Amino acid sequence: MNTITIDDRQLAVNAMVLNMKEIDPEGNHVGLISPAEALSYARAHHIDVAFLDIEMPDMNGLEMAEAFKKIQPDINIVFVTGHAEYALDAHSLFASGYLVKPADVSDVENVLKHLRYPIDGGNKLTVRCFGNFEVFVQNRPVLFRRAKCKEIFAYLIDSRGASVTMGELISILWEDGGNISSRNSQLRTFISDLRRSLSEAGFDEILVREYNSLAVRTDMVDCDFYRFLERDETAMREFMGEYMRQYSWAEVRIPELTELKASGA
Repeated sequence: MNTITIDDRQLAVNAMVLNMKEIDPEGNHVGLISPAEALSYARAHHIDVAFLDIEMPDMNGLEMAEAFKKIQPDINIVFVTGHAEYALDAHSLFASGYLVKPADVSDVENVLKHLRYPIDGGNKLTVRCFGNFEVFVQNRPVLFRRAKCKEIFAYLIDSRGASVTMGELISILWEDGGNISSRNSQLRTFISDLRRSLSEAGFDEILVREYNSLAVRTDMVDCDFYRFLERDETAMREFMGEYMRQYSWAEVRIPELTELKASGA
């Protein structure tokens, strides 16, 4: 696990770093008192969890959380403060946790068990369906060789593990039809390129290929859409009426999600 602690008091920084070294001795745990240095570090290093003090002179923790999120969207933010009145503001930033000083090892262990973005050793793809469709590994985007490769994967994610036939994929990718033999050949090329991209990202086995069909292993995916369907509160808040907005075929999903969100309100 890679963590960073930012507090304007060196003793508080040292205490949290010691807590993390006890919890995760094999991890990389950095402590800083300078917000500028912390943001510079975040631009160069992947961070799983950032422990932020809220009241700091140069940049407060709430402002820092927003800056961290711009650099690494899936970073887990945990606020550590002596001021409980900031809890509501922290909640509005979709923080992963809130600790009141002094936080001991058991407090930290408890918050780590309930992180918004689980740390699972990198064996899950992070998939974002709300807004634009995007795919990440450890906060870094998966590079798809062609736009249609990414669209195939989006459609498989939308299908939630159900097998999708080659004919169905052709109808989704080419609404104007065209020569079936040519389309089949192109689709095979796209699927091959998709498998290569996912393999390079470390996910060789995420696609399930059977005769004339393709599916995705949902157990290898951390997806806001899936968590929404499980009534995860954070995912419910994140849905703002947009779903895979770059794909016209995804629009039919929006009324269903809107109704589900309204029923859970």
